[in-house]
Amino acid sequence: MLVRRFRFHLVSLAAPTTRSAVLSILGAAALLLRPAAMGERAQQPATPSSPAHQTSPAPAASLATAQSPASTSITEDELRRELVGKDLFLRGNYLDNTLTFDEHGALIGQSPQGSFTTCSIRINKVHLLKRKLELEGTRYGLHFLDALASEDPAMNVERINITPKKKAVRIFIARERVVRAKKIKDRKKGAPAAKPAADAGPAAAAGTESGQSGTAGAAIAANPQAEEFARAKRATITHSQSHADQVLKTAIGNVFAQGLDERAMAAMPGYWKPYHQNAFGKAASWPDDPSVPRQSAVDQKARILTVSEPASNQFAQDHGVAGPAEYRVVVGADGKPREIAVERPIGLGLDENAVATIQRAVFAPAIKDGKPVPVVLDVTVEFRIYSKRTAAESGSAPKQAPEAPVLPGPYSMQH
Repeated sequence: MLVRRFRFHLVSLAAPTTRSAVLSILGAAALLLRPAAMGERAQQPATPSSPAHQTSPAPAASLATAQSPASTSITEDELRRELVGKDLFLRGNYLDNTLTFDEHGALIGQSPQGSFTTCSIRINKVHLLKRKLELEGTRYGLHFLDALASEDPAMNVERINITPKKKAVRIFIARERVVRAKKIKDRKKGAPAAKPAADAGPAAAAGTESGQSGTAGAAIAANPQAEEFARAKRATITHSQSHADQVLKTAIGNVFAQGLDERAMAAMPGYWKPYHQNAFGKAASWPDDPSVPRQSAVDQKARILTVSEPASNQFAQDHGVAGPAEYRVVVGADGKPREIAVERPIGLGLDENAVATIQRAVFAPAIKDGKPVPVVLDVTVEFRIYSKRTAAESGSAPKQAPEAPVLPGPYSMQH
């Protein structure tokens, strides 16, 4: 359906060197999540924040280096110091506000997935139990501002509280079971099985309480001095508390990223990678074929033939996020978009919708020496806020607000 108010511009790259330099500055600045330097629309506690772009390990790794296998058990206070008040990213970009993970940090069940721009989590509460680690936090969305290059780069992104009112993000991570080595030896000798010293985590809640003998127990009893562990149905058991603590720390690192590290970026769709490479100061290898000409190097420029309006989402509508976003596109000789790269994002899950809109578009190919050729061009996609007034101007009736938030366009990720 054609919508008049949608602006879809083709911008020539007359000065690619200048544009690349500006993009590099914008990319690096847009992901510096320093609350002291950026605007936040929701009231937030004055707690320290982590930059979005850094190569330091996840919280679990920092805990692991601070505690040797022979040290005492991990404590709730230690986890609070490592997690509370920190701005983390949820690996997997899960959108549900209640998530349960097994003792290795793998999601139990299913959850829709979206953009990393809607999966920044600030941990507010930590509760460490024998069975699991309970975390409570707030979900934030990243809105990339349309700031001028001459403005303070640290102001190019704002964090918006997108957690539903009177709600919180609740995350549960199961803990490995700790069974005393003496009881495991007794089982091996044929003594009556005793109840393990620690309860099972959520992943082993059904059918594992009486199933610890046999292969699982024998694997641990074979070498009681080593920190070996065995799989018993869906629960992992060990005789070492230190080993269980290390498994928990690893699980935390598998659930959260302290910044957009290499692992987090590797899981992103390809159209985000050139942007992040620029933000890190690396030369982005885009497009795949460096010989593809720019719009200024062809006899007849590519142009768009079909236009459709990009989908917004409830997060953007509720918080008034609208405006232009820019993308680079390789249009093939057949008029179809082949490669897409984020150039100047808008965030809050809208960039994924913009890419989907570009992928559906049909272009007239560029012409050079009388033949259609592939070309690199810039595309500007503009999002708007819907209201009764805009609906009346477009000649359509206003849509009723949905009862539940419409989640930003999810995409599948390879794990």
